[in-house]
Amino acid sequence: MTEKKCRCKWCEDGGLLQEYHDTEWGIPVHDDRKQFEFLMMEVMQCGLNWMMMLKKRDIFRACFDDFDYTRIVKYTESDIERILTVPGMIRSRRKIEAVIHDARCFMETASEYHSFSEYLWGFTQNRTVLYRGHSGGSIPARTELSDTISASLKKRGFKYLGSVTVYAHLQACGMVNDHVKNCFLYRQLIDAAGTQLVCMKDNG
Repeated sequence: MTEKKCRCKWCEDGGLLQEYHDTEWGIPVHDDRKQFEFLMMEVMQCGLNWMMMLKKRDIFRACFDDFDYTRIVKYTESDIERILTVPGMIRSRRKIEAVIHDARCFMETASEYHSFSEYLWGFTQNRTVLYRGHSGGSIPARTELSDTISASLKKRGFKYLGSVTVYAHLQACGMVNDHVKNCFLYRQLIDAAGTQLVCMKDNG
């Protein structure tokens, strides 16, 4: 009999959430297109739930050229109108406009730092953060780190990226390991990080 894997409670029901947890959430991301996809899914999620984002992910990819920010920056009003008519798409003009706007900010930041990932990971000196206490499941909505990064992003012109949204992104892209201690990925990610892991006190 195959031993059942222990996972974070929020994905124990299986399906899309479990697949996302097992294959993406918390695994370090250094690819800029993936960073942009994760960030913009957070933008689209504001006020909604993450399960809906996962279900609509293929729709988002179709609407936004597979999250190719180099193409999105060229979008015009006709592209906005096109996206708004796609069946199943979230019909929020403000969010669609924010994705286009943020694509420009993303490219500008990537150009300045050679890559957006280099800019973002620079806040932790390219190390994954392990907060003391989070492994027990007591996880805040924001931290001092997410406050700092959110403030920097806002100065760069990004929209819809407040501290709570940014913290969710840091968890997703592996800059923070917030898997619970008995989750099979908790130790895997710690071992994989090796010396590129830093333990911090949560001052959020």
